Amino acid sequence: MPDILEVRQLRKTYGEFVAVDDVGFALPERGSLAVVGESGSGKTTTARMIAGLERPTGGRIFVAGEERRPGRARAGQRRARGRQVQLVFQDPYSSLDRRQRVGDALAEAVALHRPLRGQELGERVAELLDMVGLDERQAAALPKALSGGQRQRVALARALAAEPRVLILDEAVAALDVSIQAQILGLLADIRASTGTALLFITHDLGAVRHVSDEVLVMRGGKVVEQGAVTEVLGRPRHPYTQRLLDSIPKPGWSPRRRARDMDGAA
Repeated sequence: MPDILEVRQLRKTYGEFVAVDDVGFALPERGSLAVVGESGSGKTTTARMIAGLERPTGGRIFVAGEERRPGRARAGQRRARGRQVQLVFQDPYSSLDRRQRVGDALAEAVALHRPLRGQELGERVAELLDMVGLDERQAAALPKALSGGQRQRVALARALAAEPRVLILDEAVAALDVSIQAQILGLLADIRASTGTALLFITHDLGAVRHVSDEVLVMRGGKVVEQGAVTEVLGRPRHPYTQRLLDSIPKPGWSPRRRARDMDGAA
């Protein structure tokens, strides 16, 4: 299957600080790649460069075989690029207009990318709501009336309005409780299967990676330290940093109190 996204030797510096250094990977059409690492590893900066929100210091980015060159793009080019790559953030509330009802926000997003009006526009909004497990009740609501999980579903629906080839999810489940996380991860798998949208999943949580990704790339200090199939990297990690990330995943029966008792006993 051909690659929908290819990144070559990507680099980002802020003065003397190197945030991303020589990062490269490929994401095939309909594929799913997780980029994992602790805070400050460079994973979010990488995502923002791919989405066009940060200008790379060096390297090359290709989407559907076309290179995205740094520099000012015309309005038509920006819309075309937006149709190809969409980004969903960790905090959907800050990215939603708090005065705008959900249905209106989705209609606005659809109209930006497709010349639909009236009944056709309403049908597309209803289709997007259904795709993310919402209905007309949420369509009539303001963001403040929704739960965190519902807001994240709205953010997903708004991104899907562009019918993107690549959907970047930057810690999109990190702020949700475990049960809601599982629901959103299942939803992402369904969206990928039904739409063919490739997923670039940015996270610090290796436990979530198994549910949505085929491949995983581990970053530390702006560099890639390990990458490969999820089953291979998580089953037989080669780099000590990957092993430390795996060791940090809470095991069944773990609790902070029990952990403290175990440490006291060990002392």
